[in-house]
Amino acid sequence: MKKLLIIEDDPALSKGISIFLNEEGFETDTASDGIEGYNKALKPGIDLIILDLILPNKNGIDVCRELRENKIMVPIIILSSRKDDSDKIVGLELGSDDYVTKPFNNRELLARIKAVLRRYENHDIKTIDKFSFGKITVDFINHELFNDGSLVKMSETEFNVLKYLIEHQGEVVTRNMLLDDVWGYESFPTTRTVDNYILSLRKKIEEIPSKPKYLLTIHTAGYKFKCTSLP
Repeated sequence: MKKLLIIEDDPALSKGISIFLNEEGFETDTASDGIEGYNKALKPGIDLIILDLILPNKNGIDVCRELRENKIMVPIIILSSRKDDSDKIVGLELGSDDYVTKPFNNRELLARIKAVLRRYENHDIKTIDKFSFGKITVDFINHELFNDGSLVKMSETEFNVLKYLIEHQGEVVTRNMLLDDVWGYESFPTTRTVDNYILSLRKKIEEIPSKPKYLLTIHTAGYKFKCTSLP
């Protein structure tokens, strides 16, 4: 049975999510502030963290950052009541794997949880060992990205998005293709999720993110990874 940690300061929401996930076959633990949540996240046995951004004592962004800095790579889904995409992008850049904007349907949250867990379980799908372009080297075996020799933080989802685009190099990849094949959503697709990940990836692989050379937007169609050199 998978164990999920819910870090949420709204007791009614936390209890509601916990009861729903218990009914869906998950074990749950809860924390009502950032410090308690961070300490619980350090303990072994947690398979996924549901993390609210606005928390007392330590906010969700700091919790996410400190977990990743301490090499805690448990998947994280962020909950946010804010509609400003900048908060979500910051979370993705710090290593969270997905986000859900409040208010949300519990079934949507469940779909996200299952998709993220599935991505982590399938992370060892065979692929090329390394791929280099420009100043970037992607190590698919160790799930590491280097920009001009320096290690860059990437979440599991970012790796899978980049891997998918590289595998389809030169092809137009639609947002729905990414949602189906990377996220695995069946009932709650959101193309804006893809766009936010692309923005985050560009900041990590492009010299000038606003003028991308590799990760191109194809108007009304999707995205294309363009690279002149193959491994």
